Amino acid sequence: MADPSEREFPEQNEEIMQATYRALREHGYADLTIKRIAAEYGKSTAAVHYYYDTKEELLAAFLDHLLERFVDSIHAVETTDPEKRLELLLDMLLVKPQENPDLSVALLEMRSQAPYKDAFRDRFKQNDEYIRYMLKAVINHGIDEGVFDDVDADHVTRALMTIVDGGRTRAVVLDDLSALETARETAREYAEATLR
Repeated sequence: MADPSEREFPEQNEEIMQATYRALREHGYADLTIKRIAAEYGKSTAAVHYYYDTKEELLAAFLDHLLERFVDSIHAVETTDPEKRLELLLDMLLVKPQENPDLSVALLEMRSQAPYKDAFRDRFKQNDEYIRYMLKAVINHGIDEGVFDDVDADHVTRALMTIVDGGRTRAVVLDDLSALETARETAREYAEATLR
């Protein structure tokens, strides 16, 4: 079977991705099955298997789908002001996850499988690299515009990602959404102290 990213089935793929999203939120990664995804899809397991041979292949495509949606949301941001853009990025990373805590749990479960599943590791690495690229680009733009101090943008980006990852993990592991709010405030304070 061809790599899912090379095939064209946008409408069906979107429906399967939405079904996967709902099934992950309801059942989590550990209890997720193709049968449960098919039930959410409203079709047979054979209909899902027509596009994806395995659950792992489907979930790798789902991670691609999430990254694509994140990229689209970044591109939809109209402001080029570095301060506002940085604030919006941090909100997407630390405020938006509060809307879907069940999905955050499922994604952390999938992250825990990354050391054992190359497809997951590759997707999470790609996602991390893209987010770091976006943060670093905003910081460098701010430095170039004289809005931010001349700092090591790579170091600041890695520190911000550590805050983001820590907040997300604590929110899921401790079932404490306030960890995301704390991380968001910490990221704001760190950026303020480091960049100005």
